[in-house]
Amino acid sequence: MSDQLLLNATLGRAEGTRASRRLRREGRVPAVVYGLDNAPVSVSVAWPDLRLALNTDAGLNALITLDIEGEQQLSIVKDLQRHPVRRDVIHVDFLRVTTDQQIEVDVPLVLVGEALEVTRANGMVDQTLYTLTVSAKPADVPDEIEVDISELTLGDSIKVGEVTLPPGVVTSTDPDDSVATSLVTRSTREAMAAAEAASAEAEPEDGDGGSGGGDGDGEG
Repeated sequence: MSDQLLLNATLGRAEGTRASRRLRREGRVPAVVYGLDNAPVSVSVAWPDLRLALNTDAGLNALITLDIEGEQQLSIVKDLQRHPVRRDVIHVDFLRVTTDQQIEVDVPLVLVGEALEVTRANGMVDQTLYTLTVSAKPADVPDEIEVDISELTLGDSIKVGEVTLPPGVVTSTDPDDSVATSLVTRSTREAMAAAEAASAEAEPEDGDGGSGGGDGDGEG
């Protein structure tokens, strides 16, 4: 995970839809801070600052130090709500954390390498799992997890249990869940079917291979 980021948060925001809309018009995002057995606190943060904090390699898993009017609290973004049409961020939930606490987050899975055997067979690699839920201390959370597909063969797949996790990172996801699988493309299937059909047409039909001749018993 990248270095901690500092984000200023302001107390005293009014509750309710109308007040939240007014905040957003002012360029601020309503938020709540909760966790560590402390009471939830309603705050607001400046959208430009929040956007910068989330635009790092860590993405939503960025470790953020909230400065709430002089009191600093380590946190991560636990939930981000967006407008269904404009996709603007309309609310954020921050979860308080400590440096020695195990937290559960979703980390992107990135395929690396080239599956040469699949490519030579005119197949394709289909990624079936794009994020992995992991548990780790905040400083150990990776920005992404790489999955090497170099040894993948046609018709085979890579399971969660085969993914190498960084030190200090564990997952409770079913180890038999598929991360990536190799498939025969539609065009390749059609070409194989056409080749099989052509081969079948070229084969001679079963028979005696001769013509007439009789058995010599005709009357004369």
